[in-house]
Amino acid sequence: MNLSKNPWSWVPSLYFAEGIPYVAVMTIALVLYKQLGLSNTEITYYTSWLYLPWVIKPLWSPFIDLIKTKRWWINAMQLLIGAAFGGVAFTIPTDFWLQGTLAFFWIMAFSSATHDIAADGYYMLALDGHEQSWFVGIRSTFYRLAMIVGQGVLIMIAGTLEIIFRDQIAYSWSLLFYGCCGLFIAIWLWHLYILPRPTEDGIREGVTASTILADFKHTIKTFFQKEQVLVGILFMLLYRMPEGLLVKVSTLFLIDSEGNGGLGLSPQELGFVQGTVGVIGLTLGGILGGIVASNDGLKKWLWPMVCAITLPDIVYVFMAYALPTNLLTINICVFIEQFGYGFGFTAYMLYLIYYSRGEFKTSHYALCTAFMALSMMIPGLFAGALQEAVGYLTFFIIVMASCSVTFIMASFLKIDPSFGRKEPQGDTQQ
Repeated sequence: MNLSKNPWSWVPSLYFAEGIPYVAVMTIALVLYKQLGLSNTEITYYTSWLYLPWVIKPLWSPFIDLIKTKRWWINAMQLLIGAAFGGVAFTIPTDFWLQGTLAFFWIMAFSSATHDIAADGYYMLALDGHEQSWFVGIRSTFYRLAMIVGQGVLIMIAGTLEIIFRDQIAYSWSLLFYGCCGLFIAIWLWHLYILPRPTEDGIREGVTASTILADFKHTIKTFFQKEQVLVGILFMLLYRMPEGLLVKVSTLFLIDSEGNGGLGLSPQELGFVQGTVGVIGLTLGGILGGIVASNDGLKKWLWPMVCAITLPDIVYVFMAYALPTNLLTINICVFIEQFGYGFGFTAYMLYLIYYSRGEFKTSHYALCTAFMALSMMIPGLFAGALQEAVGYLTFFIIVMASCSVTFIMASFLKIDPSFGRKEPQGDTQQ
């Protein structure tokens, strides 16, 4: 039996591998730097810049087919990601730990973004239309599983190692990242053996750098000629402003000491609260959002989703004021906020698809995802400095005030009522 012919042998592991480095640079790095003593200002500023590879990803994505196959890029990036994990592990105990770890996180981020490009393209080449539809839920499930493993299990392991080695924080986290290095080397070896070699996966003939640049220039031009272009771009940048401010500071709040106004959770508790309960809430909210939007369309559910992505943020105002010590209470609050975010984020993703409609929908959607990454990068750059200037409670009140921006931007949208809605049975498309 040829295992590579069976998508079950590589689709789950491919998308698990896609999720781990992303969560490493976006979440695990936050906890690492907090444990190593950096200020919230420094942590949010440095780690927000790690969004940049996903912001500029559309600039180099057309060029990867000029050099090697997508299969080659997948294997090369997985090996480089594994090396970057090893580099982080090696530099954590050194005197230049900040410069060293940031350099390797940058390598990991660029490798991960390139891996995303190659993996998504390879998925469409290696599977036929039926298999693509069948496995779309599987790939999403294993990507979410990577979120749980990264934000949950790995952070719990780091906290346990801190206890075992009697608070030798740098040594404990170094061991964790060496483990991640070993995991990715194993994934690389598996995919080197198992990934099929589709005949369509080759270097594009007759395509040069100059033709790609011309096509990209035309893509940019047509993108900015769309109807409601200013409203659309502002919506992409500002719809998630509250979450952009909240996402990094909320993690720091949960693990910061009570003397600094935080909840003082241990890494094990944080891994369970945010990396397990929170991710489950996010996933369930997203599933529900997809179901209702597919039944009734985006326009009908836009305002409930706007409320869902903003109003539950108030749980952090409550926690910053009450400073609960009951882990159940904290879990419920985080679940509510993440469930609301998952439900409300559906409107954002559907609008990106809606805005991208037309002749160049694939290229335009790639540009939309760049604005999506930028919408999280910009608020994160100054979120930590703002929090340290005003304290956690006032910061979370400011986050609630920024929710008004989400409501304002949504009010300007003009959406076809039929978009996203399931066609009644019996209707035929001409």
